[in-house]
Amino acid sequence: MIQMEKCCKPKRKARAYCPECANEGKPVKRITLENLLKALSQIEDEPYWFCATFECPAVYFSSSSKSIFHKLDLKVRVGIKESENPIPLCYCFGWNRKKIWDEIRETGNSTAIESITKEVKAGRCFCERSNPQGTCCLANISNAVKDYGLQSQPKNGQ
Repeated sequence: MIQMEKCCKPKRKARAYCPECANEGKPVKRITLENLLKALSQIEDEPYWFCATFECPAVYFSSSSKSIFHKLDLKVRVGIKESENPIPLCYCFGWNRKKIWDEIRETGNSTAIESITKEVKAGRCFCERSNPQGTCCLANISNAVKDYGLQSQPKNGQ
């Protein structure tokens, strides 16, 4: 698979832990918050991290942990924290888990990775501004394709 993370992944050596779940956050650029938060005036002038923990209500937190934003503070649904369809996965080109799984069910495979890769190579992605994670979605897309195979496997030999 092509490495798309380079296109938009913030570089930060410091670590920060979510004040609500204590898991390590992933660095996120300010442009992501500026495009996805409803109330821009609440963004502090300091680094922010994304909390990828499914069960945690926090989405972004500041390095000082004084500033925390939750799912309801965003203009979009946070796919990595959602359990009900359609679960958004690719915010640039409209791929969601249901669309991927429907395509696999109908055709036997998914064209999502190929389609997104083509668009990214053409310079048409805007992950930093549209994806709450602030990074390329291809890992999430790949996981959704794999998850389809796992969810369609019979359990306990049934």
